[in-house]
Amino acid sequence: MTLNVDLCALEAKDRYKLLTAVVIPRPVAWITTISEEGIVNAAPFSFFNLFGKDPALVALGLEHHADGSPKDTTRNIRTNGEFVINIATPDLTEAMVGTAAAYTPDEGEPEALGLLTAPSTHVAPPRLADVPVAIECRRTVALTFSPEREIVIGEAVSLAAREGLVDPANWHVHWNGDYPVARLFADRYARLEEIAPQSIPSAPT
Repeated sequence: MTLNVDLCALEAKDRYKLLTAVVIPRPVAWITTISEEGIVNAAPFSFFNLFGKDPALVALGLEHHADGSPKDTTRNIRTNGEFVINIATPDLTEAMVGTAAAYTPDEGEPEALGLLTAPSTHVAPPRLADVPVAIECRRTVALTFSPEREIVIGEAVSLAAREGLVDPANWHVHWNGDYPVARLFADRYARLEEIAPQSIPSAPT
């Protein structure tokens, strides 16, 4: 028998619990931003994906505090319109999860956790130096759906990649088995190791 669930009848926390356990795996945007005071913030978000190529758009789902006030990432993006999406590999999962802890606005997660940063080329927020690839973005539009939920659409304007990851002759990316970590549900993350055979038709875009 099939279980049919009326999502509209569920409490929000139960909808979240159910949907995030079935819509998997999800890519993780480890976002760095910078405040007006120059404090660098870092936080992971798994409501994230690529959204287009011309322009190159990304979509981020940002959660506010329960009282509707913005968290550091949202506030910083609102202030200067810039952010960097750092793509983490499994060896960085512990550090990435560590930046999700509650810090005060005058505390920067990279500094508190000893994470190295490197300058960006087109935006003010720095990238995390140890990730294999970082995407510099500028906010295009933000949509507010509730006191706790905002979606930001940003344009990807620059990319920094570890030496050997990208071949500029053909723009092929060579992960060499060290693929980005993906979010599952609760405190579970996935290591992408098994690749489907090439005989399987390409997935729709």
